[in-house]
Amino acid sequence: MPDPYRWLEDPADPRTVAWESGQAALLAQARREWKTTEPFAARLTELLGTGDVAAPVWRGKRRFVTRRLPGQEHAVLLVVEADGGERVLVDPMALDPSGTTTLDGWLPSKEGDRLVYLVSEAGTEESVLFVLDVATGERIEGPITRTKYSPVAWLPGGESYYYVRRLHPDLVPADERQYHRRVLLHRIGTDPDADDVEIFGAGQPMTNYHEVEVTRDGRWLVISTSSGTAPRNDLYLADLTASPAHAPALVPVQVGLDNLTALEVCAADSALAGSMLVWTDRDAPRGRICVVPVDDPAYENWRELIPEDPEAVLDAHALLDGPELDRPLLAVGRIRHAVGELTLHDAVTGAKVADVPLPGLGTRTGLSVRPEGGHELWFGYTDFTTPFEIHRYDAATGRTSLWERPPADVEIPPVRSRHVTYTSKDGTQVRMFLIEGAGPADDGPKPTILYGYGGFNIPLTPSYNPRILAWVEAGGTYAVANLRGGSEEGEQWHRDGMMENKQNVYDDFHAASDWLVDNGVTTRDRLGIYGGSNGGLLVGVALTQHPEKYAAVVCWAPLLDMIRYEKHGLGVTWNEEYGTVEDPEQFGWLIAYSPYHNVHDGTAYPATLFTVFDGDSRVDPLHARKLAAALQHAAGDGAGPILYRMEREAGHATRAVSRTVEVVADMWGFLAARLGLEPPAAAVRS
Repeated sequence: MPDPYRWLEDPADPRTVAWESGQAALLAQARREWKTTEPFAARLTELLGTGDVAAPVWRGKRRFVTRRLPGQEHAVLLVVEADGGERVLVDPMALDPSGTTTLDGWLPSKEGDRLVYLVSEAGTEESVLFVLDVATGERIEGPITRTKYSPVAWLPGGESYYYVRRLHPDLVPADERQYHRRVLLHRIGTDPDADDVEIFGAGQPMTNYHEVEVTRDGRWLVISTSSGTAPRNDLYLADLTASPAHAPALVPVQVGLDNLTALEVCAADSALAGSMLVWTDRDAPRGRICVVPVDDPAYENWRELIPEDPEAVLDAHALLDGPELDRPLLAVGRIRHAVGELTLHDAVTGAKVADVPLPGLGTRTGLSVRPEGGHELWFGYTDFTTPFEIHRYDAATGRTSLWERPPADVEIPPVRSRHVTYTSKDGTQVRMFLIEGAGPADDGPKPTILYGYGGFNIPLTPSYNPRILAWVEAGGTYAVANLRGGSEEGEQWHRDGMMENKQNVYDDFHAASDWLVDNGVTTRDRLGIYGGSNGGLLVGVALTQHPEKYAAVVCWAPLLDMIRYEKHGLGVTWNEEYGTVEDPEQFGWLIAYSPYHNVHDGTAYPATLFTVFDGDSRVDPLHARKLAAALQHAAGDGAGPILYRMEREAGHATRAVSRTVEVVADMWGFLAARLGLEPPAAAVRS
């Protein structure tokens, strides 16, 4: 394969260093022409000033929460005692005042007196694990390294826990050090390198991810394992009263099947004691819930409790079985065409009992209950104009109340949203959200950003997003397309946009752009597109397949060289989504749309801004370097500028608020300049 910019894969190559230096100068020159960057930065800061809240995690009378106050760069982990007193347990800024350290995960022990937390530096997501004493806030042990993406499962008593760790780098080839995960049993106070006991992972594919859970009473251990991001998993169950914690006798529940399943063992004092609740998309691509005896979980013993809904995806459930209730209830969360809903069912018969109204047509996230059971349920809610808030549902009274709002109020601009349906190339009906100004002067074509993702079973649902509000308030329109490859319509919708069907995603996106123009929302010269990660691949394909359809492109942390993507970052874990070049047929799929390999000399490519991050351990910045260089070389008459923005000490995902503001302000400043979005006169830079 021709690969003229292979040398740009090495960030230390002197030619790459010189190239990046030249790109920085080119970006600085272009940035001087962006008149809206500072106004956008100011408005984004204001809109992010709401702060953030999260649903509580209960342990007895203690609850654990994260909260970001206005002005804080990161959310802080707190414990709230029975008397309402709060104490900070982990503050990323206290750990690292530079703001580049992030809190990646945490879990209190079953008694709530100890807590595991994971942090990483510079956006790398290379988490290290610590344990602290909740009462004193002091670290008990750590760091334990090589714990990227590690789950934690405490055993009762808080002296031991299961977790996932990669093998020592000396034991594997250099290009496999991000893989080879093992489930280990660790006893606090012992040497993790010398004394931890491996209980699962040997013999599994090196790219497997493992999940591990232990029931509240410590009896049952559940392990789920999947090959990379494949939409299938194997499940194992062990009774820790019949075999020791360091050598659990794992019994397969599901192995080698092409579906996803999750188990929840019901408590011994529950009305469903002796059973497991099983969420599965087996024979139900939109999801269903079954009940099965925990001591004989064979598929023929599964009893369907909540059947599949033909138009809604079942994505969450929680059991409410406190003594205050006259019968146990099952709360069931669904996504209906990308809009959340919540219902109550009899936990024994599955019969629907009630709808639980949500505050609006938005997104319901999480279903949180007390681990010992009860009648209370907490869930999050957000929509395009509602910052994320927590609600409490009381099953004893049937009432829902606001539990916690964001710490501060901000002036949210008046906008309206529409949910429209359009037809893709093959006749498939696809939905799209439009967020527009709410005034009478807001009709007619506007500078518009079309956003999409279309992969990995991830849905795009309504949520409070300062970047959307800032753009619309400034006079633009923002569109979010629910492309195939996501989970808005269930697992089949995902599979219709993966592997050999990946072109469907791109056709859906092109059709969305056509609908926006044909229906007068925008014009070709005022239509920009934006996407990140897999969405960065999406817009990379869009600009190379149909450069004439788009005036400007923002491509965030993208995959773009689909012939060599498996050799870098976490690429090999995604070949169940895209395919592998090792297979001749799958190579054909990949080469057909790989942006880097579909650049043609003399083409008028749209203006493009690549935004990448040197700490990104998922998607290597080399993808953006190579396509940026190829586009700059190939640019024909009328082509827009191709710009490359590298951010240091930042990664693929979580970052400090000020860092988010800086990069989005640049992105929106670039798009505004290319699409003709004029800032208010008072906000123009002198």
